[in-house]
Amino acid sequence: MKWLPLLILLFAGAAQAGEVSFKYNGMTLRANLEKTDNWPKGPVVLMTHGTLGHNRMEIISTLQELFKENGVSSLAINLSLGLNNRNSTMYDCAVPHTHKHTDAIREIAAWVEWLKFEDVKNIVLLGHSRGGNQTAWYAAADIDPIISKVILVAPQVWSADHAAKDYEKRYGKPLQPILDKALSLVKAGKGKQFLKHTDFIYCKDTTVTAEAFVNYYQPDKRMDTPHLLDQIKRPVLLFVGTEDKVVKGLLKKLEKLPVSGNLTVEVMEGADHFFRDLYAEDLVDRAVEFIRE
Repeated sequence: MKWLPLLILLFAGAAQAGEVSFKYNGMTLRANLEKTDNWPKGPVVLMTHGTLGHNRMEIISTLQELFKENGVSSLAINLSLGLNNRNSTMYDCAVPHTHKHTDAIREIAAWVEWLKFEDVKNIVLLGHSRGGNQTAWYAAADIDPIISKVILVAPQVWSADHAAKDYEKRYGKPLQPILDKALSLVKAGKGKQFLKHTDFIYCKDTTVTAEAFVNYYQPDKRMDTPHLLDQIKRPVLLFVGTEDKVVKGLLKKLEKLPVSGNLTVEVMEGADHFFRDLYAEDLVDRAVEFIRE
């Protein structure tokens, strides 16, 4: 299945470095473009941030800067999270949630089309954390031949049991009754109905649509990035930090996978979930080697 955008209206004229935007399904999507001498021929790294984050958060902006220093252009996209023309700030938990985990997959596809419109010839996908899972989910489909390689940085792992335990630990209440309520609304054709005073992802006592809650919490093996890796028909470079306290158990899951010539795993001793300081430099050095292989 191809993740093709339903509608794209592109602005005329060549894109300038810095913030870029275009219309997609009635909303303005934004991104930060860093050009080097390889623009537009490429490779260009298309970068996706993590949960409720944005494209100027530290890890993303640092990686963009380091890629630029190494002569590699990049486009860091700002997922809309259901909001028109969303700013580069963390999602405000007071704003009702209508976004879905799978929305990002379609937006990645839309930005691929935008890069093609800009005459880019070679795209490397990169995703961090939840964005790593969304990137892998997109890449596991029948993607455009312009995608040459995939880089996953501390990508999300998932299991229904862990999701339930984490929810109860975080919020002091079971997940299943809320999920059952949301599922019943979706099945009744009331998926857009809001669930008020509901704990959701990192947001306590917020408002979320039933269909959004289901999309994030209903059991789906594709939420677990290792499950997707053998479906990606491009070379994959995956980074694991040994001190990652956010994505736990990733290395153990990877060790259980069959040996694949498509997958290279880089374990960075001492790196946390955000690969700060020298870890970011080492990550980009290895990523650039991978891109140019």
